[in-house]
Amino acid sequence: MIGVLLLTIRELRAKKIILGLFGVATLVWVVLALALRLDVIEGSLAGARLFGEEMSGDSDLTDELGEPALGNSLLETFVFGAEMFAAGAAYWVGILLALFATGGLIASMLQQGQVDLLLTKPLSRSKILAGRLLGVSVVMLALLTYLLGAVWLVMSIKTGIWNPRFLLAISVVFVMFMVLYSLISLTSVWTGSTPLSLILTFGLLFASLILAIKPLHEQITQPGRSIVVGLYNILPKFVDVGAHIVPQLVVGETVESWFPFVSSLAFGVVAYALAFRLFQRKDF
Repeated sequence: MIGVLLLTIRELRAKKIILGLFGVATLVWVVLALALRLDVIEGSLAGARLFGEEMSGDSDLTDELGEPALGNSLLETFVFGAEMFAAGAAYWVGILLALFATGGLIASMLQQGQVDLLLTKPLSRSKILAGRLLGVSVVMLALLTYLLGAVWLVMSIKTGIWNPRFLLAISVVFVMFMVLYSLISLTSVWTGSTPLSLILTFGLLFASLILAIKPLHEQITQPGRSIVVGLYNILPKFVDVGAHIVPQLVVGETVESWFPFVSSLAFGVVAYALAFRLFQRKDF
């Protein structure tokens, strides 16, 4: 299985996919480091500029009562807000880029010649597929750790505010990527088609966006309402996790509900189980 993992990483490197992903990640945190300008006087935020936009304590960083909107000071509010933005960008843009970059790995493994060679190895089919998935997961986890870890260091060094809770976003973003990749894996094993697997995955993302509209089930009459509620409970809740759980983790707030995350994880487990079962029974 380790051999398949290393083979997957070498394939990603040969196709310059690793170079591209880490290049984009480097560009993101370097641009953030150059774009962030802070005037900190005795631990207090006197002025802040991000991407050329001036942020004032009276309008952008305080609530209706004039208190810091997040944290215990205007400086913490600014840092938490910037880190929420970075985590949200990594969640949406990072996952979508990674899906595009790695979406064809399972289908390419099933091509005649390559799969025949793998099946001649003294490995079970489960270990072959697990090695492939493990290779993808190792690259994705390294990418997220590099990107979000670098952003965290930039923000912490420049502001003096060290918020280790921000690093919790790495695990959530990684798990949600793997949940979406479960559908790519299942579709690829079933059909051997990379385009179809990406179409279904992005269709799932669109469905998650629609189902996340809270009043939706109230505006639909039966039996459509039951269908909508059922789909919401079954399908991954990509939007809810990104819009609620990730920001709450970043700023240290109590997560209101872990249901979107846990149910999404359950979907991924079922999809992977089906993919492994189908791969074991598939006739090559």
